[in-house]
Amino acid sequence: MGFDISSLWDVIVLIGIVIAVSPWFGRYLGRVYMDRPLPGDTVLIPVENAIYRLLGTSPRQTMRAREYMVALLIVNGGLMAFLFCFLFWQASLPGNFTGVPDMSWTLAFHSAASFTTNTNFTHFTNESQVSFASLMVAWPVALFLSPATGLAVAAAMVRGFVRRDGTIGNFYVDITRSLTRVLLPIAVVSALVLVLMGVPQTLTAYVTAHPLTGGTQTIYLGPVASFQSISLLGSNGGGYYSANAASPLANPTAFSNLFGTFVMLLIPFAAPFAFATIIRRRAEAWPYMTVILIVFGIALAVFIAYQAASNPFLSGITGLGPQVNGYGVGQEVRWSLPEGSLFQVASVYGNVGANNMDIGALSPVAQLVLLFGMFTEATPGGVGCGFGMLLLFSVVGIFVGGLMVGRTPEYLGKKIGTAQVRWSALAILVHPSIILIPFAVALLGGFVSIPAAGSVGVSQAHAFTSVLYEFTSEAANNGSALSSGAFNDTTPFFNLAGAAVMIAGRFVPFFVMLKVGELFSSQESVPPNAGTLRTATATYSLYLTLFVVITTALIFLPVMALGPLAQIV
Repeated sequence: MGFDISSLWDVIVLIGIVIAVSPWFGRYLGRVYMDRPLPGDTVLIPVENAIYRLLGTSPRQTMRAREYMVALLIVNGGLMAFLFCFLFWQASLPGNFTGVPDMSWTLAFHSAASFTTNTNFTHFTNESQVSFASLMVAWPVALFLSPATGLAVAAAMVRGFVRRDGTIGNFYVDITRSLTRVLLPIAVVSALVLVLMGVPQTLTAYVTAHPLTGGTQTIYLGPVASFQSISLLGSNGGGYYSANAASPLANPTAFSNLFGTFVMLLIPFAAPFAFATIIRRRAEAWPYMTVILIVFGIALAVFIAYQAASNPFLSGITGLGPQVNGYGVGQEVRWSLPEGSLFQVASVYGNVGANNMDIGALSPVAQLVLLFGMFTEATPGGVGCGFGMLLLFSVVGIFVGGLMVGRTPEYLGKKIGTAQVRWSALAILVHPSIILIPFAVALLGGFVSIPAAGSVGVSQAHAFTSVLYEFTSEAANNGSALSSGAFNDTTPFFNLAGAAVMIAGRFVPFFVMLKVGELFSSQESVPPNAGTLRTATATYSLYLTLFVVITTALIFLPVMALGPLAQIV
């Protein structure tokens, strides 16, 4: 499993396919959320109307930000309560074929918060601590509802740029159309493709195998293909198996690995084009696509380069011989280094969080690359919420850029005032706050032990990075884990603190996005003039890229220096 330069072509071709499909799929998403005619209307409109009647709502009923947020919290609060009860009492519920025990209330609370917030960060082992019924019934509900919520919020925010009545849409309509028009049909097709690639799809809970070495082995089965499909498509990332996408049952071949990468990138890469379709200005998609491609492309190149380099800490070991595989520990041999790296970077930068590598065994620079993707949350970020964060960066960036060059701070005919900037800045600053505050409490409060300098085993910098990665992944609603064994995160403190971080990291930015959308929706559009800052240009694309990167780097540079960068020295 060395660095095969020819395998870079697989990476290049796949990214090219995603970029080629994105404009078409983005236009489709835009039409979904503006309720324009679509294929399948004859069948789906009666189904959707029946759902609206059941919910007591109508597409003609539109909401302001506060009302939209209340509806969102009702649905997601109900989902969280359902998950908590299911996991807390799973031992006594039907479908517990392997006899797993109930979760403690703190673990059930952390798990319910994790799946409700689209994070899927687990403090448990799937095979021994989750019942078959939980995997069959409880999780799939969250795997669909949580990404549908993200898509709904992004659509509502974008509508603010084209409306003038102070409303942003109907949450119940948006989440219904997210399910019927986007997530369900694509997930079904993706699951069928995964089945053809050898991923199991069965109602059998497990089979007993008899290895050549003797004894027996329990192989857990189930609806793995359908689980993996929506998990990757919806930025969920929680694997059916504890090994996640490194499991040969969930991800058997290099082709399934590449297909999974395509599924993860499909919606996030299409989001800028959906935005352009809704506002009816196609050129406005490219500044956001440029930011995504530059940051993602550089991150992938750096990741591959440092994983392909030799590990300097092994160079002095007698008899080891020359290294040809770089940081080969923790990487699967079923695919090449570039193919595996593309999946891992796409997963973290797309806020999916599915692992096909052991992140704790990666080079320090590769770990830093992954952390940076979660610091930005917007390159491209998770389904819906990632593009929403990028729009908030853009609002602040246009305001600052307009002031610097003496241009009017407005965007798409809507004035950017202090209210929009304050709300946008709140979302940008909440993210580091909910990472660094519990991180400091964990270290200074004695909830995790950092080894003494010079001690044998885990280094201080690696332990520091492990705790930082935990809270960063939860705050970004990512779900990937360092899995280095540097500390125990199954304690009540990490369960409760992690749950609070995930809830704040999900719903505070959501309300900000809705509020910013409402503020723009309350304005009349004004025609552009000589003082309007032009955004559909290469200059603005580069400016926005630098604004996102520099802002993120300045906020997180101290912890990056103490954690991943300190491991390089």
